[in-house]
Amino acid sequence: MTFLGIVACQIGTALAARTQTVSVFRVGVFSNRLLLWGLAFEVTLAALIVYVKPLQPIFGTAAPEPWLLLLLIPFPVLVWGSDETIKYFLRRRGHAGEGPTRSIS
Repeated sequence: MTFLGIVACQIGTALAARTQTVSVFRVGVFSNRLLLWGLAFEVTLAALIVYVKPLQPIFGTAAPEPWLLLLLIPFPVLVWGSDETIKYFLRRRGHAGEGPTRSIS
């Protein structure tokens, strides 16, 4: 579950790290297809590591109970939401207009 929690948080981080001050909602959540493919690959690889029997002893994993997977749902939302909140306050303080805004779309 720790491994899957880290993967879930990485999803939120990947979505949030696309810009420094501009909201991801303004850039577009689904505008970067390569990022979406990367996230799909990450989730698929994590599922293989956790659920494929021959890989479990190699990586020291075990399949969690299905209800435990529900606990992972808030992780990316919390990471992404925290970053969006910080960006919101930066924009309100006027930092969004200072210099070029780095956007990784």
